[in-house]
Amino acid sequence: MWHMGDVLAGIHATWEFEGDSVLIRFGRGIRTPRLFQVLRERRIPHEALASVAVSPGRRGTVVLRAVVRPGADPLMDAAAGQLKEGYDPYRLVVPAGRETLAEFYARELRKALEARGPQDSAAPADQHLVAPPEAPLAFKAYDGRAAFDGSEVSFRWSWTGASTAKWKAGDQTFRVGDLQGVEWRSPEGSDGYLRLTARQPAVAQPALRAAVPGQPTAAEAERRARPDLDPSAVVFGVGYGPVHESLPFAAAVLAAVRGGSSARSHPGERRHAPAPAADPGRSVADRIRQLGELHSAGLVTDEEFTSKKAQLLAEL
Repeated sequence: MWHMGDVLAGIHATWEFEGDSVLIRFGRGIRTPRLFQVLRERRIPHEALASVAVSPGRRGTVVLRAVVRPGADPLMDAAAGQLKEGYDPYRLVVPAGRETLAEFYARELRKALEARGPQDSAAPADQHLVAPPEAPLAFKAYDGRAAFDGSEVSFRWSWTGASTAKWKAGDQTFRVGDLQGVEWRSPEGSDGYLRLTARQPAVAQPALRAAVPGQPTAAEAERRARPDLDPSAVVFGVGYGPVHESLPFAAAVLAAVRGGSSARSHPGERRHAPAPAADPGRSVADRIRQLGELHSAGLVTDEEFTSKKAQLLAEL
């Protein structure tokens, strides 16, 4: 089993393996996808994961990929399978020659998941276990500007892009408590949008009340079918509502609507009680011993061994 602080470095990100979670730190380079730069880092509890696998990548690389349980991560719930491969935050591309090391960490992760039982790993989570992006958040859509302060979502229409229907409805403000969910359609398609679904349409969308309670009028049905006419939606376009801005926004709103979790209430804090304090000198010695074993087995290079050993010795 790994020890606290074990790190697997990949292209655009590093995974740090902890006792009950994986801390993913994303790169900040110009070639790093902008979504990753915005996310910066994410702590993924083992209980949020369903599976992990290793597969061959391009040009000799190897891909370590974890699959998150439905309902565990608001970002992936909001994305609803629309993210391109290169934007998947649970996908780590490891340079060529590291296949054995990637397999080692994948195997240890599988052990941790199997310890929970296959049913727990496959079942949807009953609450978000991964912290969502933090409010306040805002982005510019094609037909308006969307903002979220943690308790309310507001749409302010653009005079150059908004439809007549939206101008007649006026700028919109939605309280989180009045919302049922969020629908995000990727802006990388031709019909991207972000739509809020109301828990009580008569409260959240007074301008769209039906003549008969519970039965939408033909005009209202058309508005719901066309985001450009629906005041509860903003429409994306080229350069408007890009993934790295609109998806974190959707995830933050979705987490607030669902009531969040302990991860949302205390971003970055651990969900479990800390382990009993251990002798730091003994812990470092154990980690150096394991590092030596990995080096002897050819799983880490001479440079990595020397650098990591120096870091561990500095902790004494």
